Amino acid sequence: MPRRHLRVTAAAEAPVRTALRELRARLDIPQVFPPSAQAEADSAARWPHPPADTAATDATDIPLFTVDPPGSMDLDQAMYLSRRPGGGFRVDYAIADVASFVTPGGALDAEAHRRVTTLYFPDGHVPLHPPVLGEGAASLLPDEDRPAVLWRLDLDADGALRSTDVRRALVRSRARLDYEGVQRAIDSGAAEEPLALLRDIGRLREDLEVARGGISLNVPEQEIIEHPDGYALAYRAPRPADAWNAQISLLTGMAAAELMLASGTGVLRTLPAAPDGAVARLRRTARALGVDWPPHTSYAALIRTLDPSRTTHAAFLQDCTALLRGAGYTVFDGDPPVPAHARHAAVAAPYAHVTAPLRRLADRYGAELCLAAAAGREAPDWARTALSGLPGEMAEGSRRAGQVERECVDLIEAALMQDRLGEIFDGYVVDVQDERPDRGTVHLDDPAVIGRVDGGEQVPDLPLGRRLRVRLTEAAPGVAPVRFTPA
Repeated sequence: MPRRHLRVTAAAEAPVRTALRELRARLDIPQVFPPSAQAEADSAARWPHPPADTAATDATDIPLFTVDPPGSMDLDQAMYLSRRPGGGFRVDYAIADVASFVTPGGALDAEAHRRVTTLYFPDGHVPLHPPVLGEGAASLLPDEDRPAVLWRLDLDADGALRSTDVRRALVRSRARLDYEGVQRAIDSGAAEEPLALLRDIGRLREDLEVARGGISLNVPEQEIIEHPDGYALAYRAPRPADAWNAQISLLTGMAAAELMLASGTGVLRTLPAAPDGAVARLRRTARALGVDWPPHTSYAALIRTLDPSRTTHAAFLQDCTALLRGAGYTVFDGDPPVPAHARHAAVAAPYAHVTAPLRRLADRYGAELCLAAAAGREAPDWARTALSGLPGEMAEGSRRAGQVERECVDLIEAALMQDRLGEIFDGYVVDVQDERPDRGTVHLDDPAVIGRVDGGEQVPDLPLGRRLRVRLTEAAPGVAPVRFTPA
């Protein structure tokens, strides 16, 4: 599910650091790793130990590259894109091999199960694994030999998957790229293959996503920027390169799901279809916002026509994330051989998480099951034994990550709005509570704030999807999030 990202520029960090430290303490977020887990990580960083039942292929001749935000050190994925001699494309996609560093049942493994996911704060992150691994020995940093799970995905000329191979390999990334630089190089025509193929393959995969009814939400990010009088919030629309890169990960996740379903053992990322009432409600919101939604156009097709840089479209996209709630993990191990509900509604196909093992616990297990399935052997006991507990662990980790996200958004918005109490702003009502139609959510034009609005007796029925002038009544960092009343 897309998240409401918040990024803090260097100039905006100082006023909110104290509040963020207090937030981490209140939520009991771990700040250091237990000594036993850290000692295991230090040892593994010096001597990786891949599982004994697999041998690594030397693939250091493949000139892989990574695409991540600037300054990222926890690099899960590296790719190399090429054309196949007979037509079509080849995707070589290396994923960090965390299982080569974490001993099942050890102190580091136990700590990973306690943390479940990397947690992101505006001023930094709390990692799933110690930095000596996650940002060092296990990360696919450039010009370093690294153990990896190497996917080779052959596509036809239309971008459809034709064959899958996955194995352990030793790899070496050649370049660390960022999204802005990739977009600039492709737009200017300066990008040569294999980088230029990211656009070609990404667009073909987007077309296939449309054809199968899949959904990708380009929800604008909130970011804090320098302002003449201090700081300000603004929206940033995702770049096309962000989406093309995401399509490579989606392709791999779909290939992983196919492997696991064929083998009878796996862990899938699943999402039920949105109820009809939720879609009907979105149609009402679209009508009120002036978003053109023809009667016979599907929700998935409509999303492709929206421009996240337009305020009304951005407000609608933010509201669309409600349809993607309810995602979870489904595990199976031979009984039944295939789960009854194996699809991810937004992907419109079976799908699995295997591409972010440095940041997400389940991916380590998904990768191991795929390696076994591709080799035609039984999955290792340590991976199968953990399967039954993974859905609950991942649900709790996702809940904690969601709480961190919500609290951070509330805190940052309140910190940057606390000196504007009583001011009037223009916005759109993007949500109204069913049981309390006088309460809802307003999406401001400027600054980039999304907060609660209480209509009270003044406006007992908030106008869903309509413009509304609101007055800021509350904003206290760490105490009260931004709240508005109709002006």
